[in-house]
Amino acid sequence: LGGWRISGKWTSLNFNRTLRLLMSQYGHFPFFRAYLGPHPASPHTPVIQIDQPEFDVPLKQDQEQKIYAQIFREYLTYLNQLGTLLGGDPSKVQEHSSLSISITSRLFQFLRPLEQRRAQGKLFQMVTIDQLKEMAPAIDWLSCLQATFTPMSLSPSQSLVVHDVEYLKNMSQLVEEMLLKQRDFLQSHMILGLVVTLSPALDSQFQEARRKLSQKLRELTEQPPMPARPRWMKCVEETGTFFEPTLAALFVREAFGPSTRSAAMKLFTAIRDALITRLRNLPWMNEETQNMAQDKVAQLQVEMGASEWALKPELARQEYNDIQLGSSFLQSVLSCVRSLRARIVQSFLQPHPQHRWKVSPWDVNAYYSVSDHVVVFPAGLLQPPFFHPGYPRAVNFGAAGSIMAHELLHIFYQLLLPGGCFACDNHALQEAHLCLKRHYAAFPLPSRTSFNDSLTFLENAADVGGLAIALQAYSKRLLRHHGETVLPSLDLSPQQIFFRSYAQVMCRKPSPQDSHDTHSPPHLRVHGPLSSTPAFARYFRCARGALLNPSSRCQLW
Repeated sequence: LGGWRISGKWTSLNFNRTLRLLMSQYGHFPFFRAYLGPHPASPHTPVIQIDQPEFDVPLKQDQEQKIYAQIFREYLTYLNQLGTLLGGDPSKVQEHSSLSISITSRLFQFLRPLEQRRAQGKLFQMVTIDQLKEMAPAIDWLSCLQATFTPMSLSPSQSLVVHDVEYLKNMSQLVEEMLLKQRDFLQSHMILGLVVTLSPALDSQFQEARRKLSQKLRELTEQPPMPARPRWMKCVEETGTFFEPTLAALFVREAFGPSTRSAAMKLFTAIRDALITRLRNLPWMNEETQNMAQDKVAQLQVEMGASEWALKPELARQEYNDIQLGSSFLQSVLSCVRSLRARIVQSFLQPHPQHRWKVSPWDVNAYYSVSDHVVVFPAGLLQPPFFHPGYPRAVNFGAAGSIMAHELLHIFYQLLLPGGCFACDNHALQEAHLCLKRHYAAFPLPSRTSFNDSLTFLENAADVGGLAIALQAYSKRLLRHHGETVLPSLDLSPQQIFFRSYAQVMCRKPSPQDSHDTHSPPHLRVHGPLSSTPAFARYFRCARGALLNPSSRCQLW
């Protein structure tokens, strides 16, 4: 990479050569992101996407200036630590870190919010590499993308999806300006960013510097402290990422056998049937919309455990000949990063008629794919404490069942958006909207907790509706099957166990992903749906007017 002036050992290399190496050999994208994703008009066709960069600092467009400045001061301290740990002269480190912060700040100011780009119809713009070169000439797009997406064969006429053309134009102008006046600072900015990206693979001093920065930034942005995370957990996650083809087959064979799959499908069928019944009785849907909604549920595909592609026998025997593991942990990680990128590109180039899974089999994140009309429940979700064939039905319906119902309601997100359902009783729908928003706004928030109810509304609606549907399905099962199993050590009725199971899987500690989450904070995901369900107050004998037994309730689903 040519080193940097901070250490006094710097070879002025071609800017695009350095950028090409960072992207292809280190997986670091300092000025923009480039990745393979589905074509906007043809979901099964892969296309290279060029998007805004992901900044390492928690910046927001509407951030208070004072907080904005404090965040950058803390980040400057962190960059100074990194430069010093790498043997840089303290005075030079300070100078180069300050310029790096300045570059980041200017790039951030070029960003346009997602909502604005969507409203202007500029979220997905098809351009060729040649056209992009004209718009943002500082980047050698063909060379950089070809190196990153080998073995794809690219040409100047190759089509790309660009998510923010204006950002790329401004970014290119900034790079050209820096190349003319401050080339060495631009190099330092790229190298500092690389060190930040690689810090999880470096020694404990880098880990501690990162931990302190995270703690300070959470304080500044009024977020609760992040629980200590053991390093072994990071190693397990990385191993799963780099060797997923082999581990997927082993995990599913061990944790999701035929009996578990059969029991999970029976639970899903009960939840789906309860949803269809509920759709027939929604006051804001007319008969035509109800029939359309029922048809969509009937046509839905469901995939559980792992994708068929992931369980191919040849993948389980893959040898990973391109990975070199040695005494250097950093070099081993970099080797794995390159191998993974090559495998991702190769998999996108192969015919893939079925739905391409977005999660690993051991993940606990279910999701609904709009483009393929399929709902996915990975094997990791269908494990304790969410689900087990031997659990009392109350546990399975309350935990996994409510999550299944939540995902099924994602099918109808469009109906809840403004103007999304012309044939609905929009007055009744709007009243239910406002009612649910008021309901969630009434809950007190713990200190250092915040959320945007306009971003979380759809998920809140699915949480409330999901619990109601799961309870309806469980109640129907109780009528058909007498003698429900309970938990001997808990003095709880089956219905109380149902609600306890729901609360247990929704309640959790904060995680680094929370700042990007469209769900409400965990305590609201518990209190919101439970207080919206009259049966909860009845079975737990909540006083009228108490927090979880309000005088009025809302019903969307």
